[in-house]
Amino acid sequence: MQKDVAAFSKGETIQGYYMLKTVALRTSNANNRYFDLTIADRTGEVNGKIWDTEMIGDMELKDGMLVKLRGLVNEWQGQLQVKVERIRRINAGDRVRVEDFVPSAPYAPRDMMEEILKYAAKIKDRDIRQIVGILLEENREKLLHYPAAMKNHHSMRSGLLYHMSTMLKMAERVLEVYTNLDADLLYAGVLLHDLAKISEMDANDLGIVSSYTTEGILLGHIVQGIKDIERVGSRINADREKVILLQHMVLTHHYEPEFGSPKRPMIPEGEILHYLDMIDARMYDMQKALETVRPGEFSDKIWLLHNRQIYRPAEED
Repeated sequence: MQKDVAAFSKGETIQGYYMLKTVALRTSNANNRYFDLTIADRTGEVNGKIWDTEMIGDMELKDGMLVKLRGLVNEWQGQLQVKVERIRRINAGDRVRVEDFVPSAPYAPRDMMEEILKYAAKIKDRDIRQIVGILLEENREKLLHYPAAMKNHHSMRSGLLYHMSTMLKMAERVLEVYTNLDADLLYAGVLLHDLAKISEMDANDLGIVSSYTTEGILLGHIVQGIKDIERVGSRINADREKVILLQHMVLTHHYEPEFGSPKRPMIPEGEILHYLDMIDARMYDMQKALETVRPGEFSDKIWLLHNRQIYRPAEED
């Protein structure tokens, strides 16, 4: 019977479908080779060991692989650890879903993609619409599964797409209130502000980031995003001021120099973009913190929220 990783307990035998988040072949002090694993599903992860490497046969174990395994849950240095006794690849007959193994956005990726393309189509200015359309098309396939971060907000499969779609919905409501705002700039800013994270990070089809790219480390997604806008704007011979305004939206969305923005927003649309980004990130962090908190209790301190504890109100009678 399938059991969530978060529900594992010492002394039990577990069997089911899991993801091998990381795989490493190591050598013990006795000079014996073994596999060191991180076994995971959407609820959590646990260390695992394959001491008998012959059971692998010709199967190649690799990071992000989905498998069916059986193992005994032990404890080592105060932490649970699974001694794997049997393991095999999954097959079509297993009918497993990626979403069962990794944290994923709550909506289907292709549905979210269809939604953001509708917002992109609302952009009336030809140059801005073309720049956005070309960059979305260039990144379309990766956008379906890429997270928005390696560890922070929306660090889940299709998290970047989810982040964008939520911000677009908020932007639409804000435009109803502040009618002086340029809707084309705001929608474009939402669609482009984090898009270069796709070239900033290396992520597999499961939405798991293995590392940052060289350019991502040296430049970061803000500079990469500005370069992309410049490249596409030059290709279509876009109006120069429109290109600069789009670049300014991306450049300033982190607001503070220590967070990567050398300038604060100098146009209203840039100011709104920053706060939409912050609202969505904070709501994600708070919701995640409260997932395991009982009514009437506090979460642990959350570093991303300035070490605040988040409270879940007691349920009403």
